[in-house]
Parts: sequence; structure tokens; C-alpha cells
Amino acid sequence: MRAFVLTGPGAYEVREVPSPVAGPGEAVVDVERVGVCGTDVEFFTGEMAYLHQGHAAYPLRPGHEWCGRVTAVGDGVDPGWVGRRVMGDTMLGCGACRRCLRGRRHVCEARQEVGIRGARDGALAERLAVPASSLHALPDSVDAVLGALVEPGGNALRAARAAAPDPGDRALVLGPGTIGLLTAMFLRAAGAEVHLMGATEGSLAFARDLGFAHVWTEDSVPDLPFDAVVDASNAAPLPARALELVEPGGRLVYIGLAGEPSPLDTRALVLKDVTAVGILSASPGLDATIRAYADATVDPGPLVAATVGLDEVGPVLAGRRPAGAGPGPKIHVAP
Repeated sequence: MRAFVLTGPGAYEVREVPSPVAGPGEAVVDVERVGVCGTDVEFFTGEMAYLHQGHAAYPLRPGHEWCGRVTAVGDGVDPGWVGRRVMGDTMLGCGACRRCLRGRRHVCEARQEVGIRGARDGALAERLAVPASSLHALPDSVDAVLGALVEPGGNALRAARAAAPDPGDRALVLGPGTIGLLTAMFLRAAGAEVHLMGATEGSLAFARDLGFAHVWTEDSVPDLPFDAVVDASNAAPLPARALELVEPGGRLVYIGLAGEPSPLDTRALVLKDVTAVGILSASPGLDATIRAYADATVDPGPLVAATVGLDEVGPVLAGRRPAGAGPGPKIHVAP
């Protein structure tokens, strides 16, 4: 089968590699659609922290936002999975440690991450082998576009829930990229008055096109009480800015990651009596995200600007927009 492989910073190949075989407890999936993520870009540039921490190494096959159809299962797996459309959890805990046993496999110290950590091949290939325990079935109403948006959507849903808005509360999302816009959609579905802060007019105009009337640059954010602020950016100064902007007694949610440390004055956190929450992983939010897409509570389809083939992944990771791409922030791949 064909697979996209990163061989070093800025170096890649589309290779013929052996097709995966379902081992005990595993399923093989024909990959239907894959989303390109900022994490994949960090692997392309060589900036991804796991490369420097020993959790990942080249060559590697990225791709963790995916959907497809199960074609084979290994020993110990219910054969009823064969033929079903699925997506899969990225975080694969060991299953035996204290964290896994408490339902927190996404922070297992020994975890693998599909296409990211622990030499677990990702979905930028024609087929993928994953533990059957990581699969989540997709209903017919969740098509390939939505299916490959479940993983980022699960992260965003968790961020929106951590913001805990009551209907009518005012929430501000910093960073109108894929995760920020998805978070804004889930906040809107929960009844919040949603504001977005971005850096470029193009991203703000796209947010307006999605029905978000309250969009701002950092200099134009109005002096309003924000009951929750979600930092979905990769800008090191914005976590501290979020703390400045949140209403006393409010909630801060941090889901974005900068390439350098983000200083935060905990004195302000204490004196404003603010609750701060960090979000890693979609794992606890996948089923709820599938339901939200299935019943159209949230429709993230417009976020996808273009769909390309494996041969075009390298240029996309290098920052090149595909010809004819729409205004959305997400690029999909059809292997």
C-alpha cells in the first residue's frame, strides 16, 4: 500500500509499504479521510517536542484525525466490527496503570499516540491497524468529512465543557483556527454569547461567515465581562492575556500550546478567584462529539478548505495552500 512517511525535518516520501495485518485485539481499517493537524506540521519542521524527548523518531507516519471502514480484525475482536465505518481514539493507554484504570488513559505515562508517539503508525496511508478498543462507530449521518473531524471536535467539546457556560454567559475564544472555531461552535450550541479574537482579517471574516458576529483583533476586544476565556492559540503571551480578560470568578481553559513557555502570574489567578483548566486529548469527548455531528447540533463541515491526495501532503505541511482551497483552516487527505 501507499503511505506518506516523514524521514526528517522537511523531508518526506510517499512509499510502498507492507499492508498492516490485524494482530490480536486489533482491527485493520481502509482509511477514508485524514485531517492535517498542527502537530503534523511540527513533525514536518522538526519542532515537535516528542522528537526531543525520545517519544518519537524519524521515520514516522503521521495522521491522527481519521475515519474509515473496518476490513479485518484479529484474534479476540468481535467480527461484527468488519464493514463498519469508524474513527479511532488517538491516545492508546497501557490499560494497566493507575491512570488507565481510573479512565484517564489519555494521560498514561506509557501511552502510544496514533501517528504521534511510541512508533504507532498514523493514518496517512491507504490502511491502518489500531486496537479495536480504540474504535468508535460512526452513524450514516456522519460522513467522511465529519468523521475525520471527530478527533479535533472531541478536544473542542472538552474545552467548551470546561468553560462551563450557563445559557447567556459570555465566552471569548482566543485563536480562530480549527480548534478555536470548533470550541466556539460547541459554546454556541450550549447557549453562550461567543466572541472570538484573532490576528488576521481573513480568519475573522471566515468566523463571521460561520455566524459569529462578535469577532475582534487583540486591540479591539471590547471592555466586557467574559465569564470564560478559552486560549486555543499557539501564541506564548496569550495565556496571560486570557487571565487579564476573564471576569473574576470565571473560568480559563487552556488548549493551545506555544512553542515556548507561557508565563502566567498566579497571583492574578488567585486574586481573581479564577478556575483554570488544561485540556489534553479528545478521548473523553469522542462519543458526545459524534452525537453532536449526527444530530447537526454542530456542523463543522465548512472548516474543511480542500481535500488532497497523499502526493500533495508534503507541500501542505510546508504551508502551501492547495489550488482552489476555500477559506477554512483545515485540509483533508483522501489516501
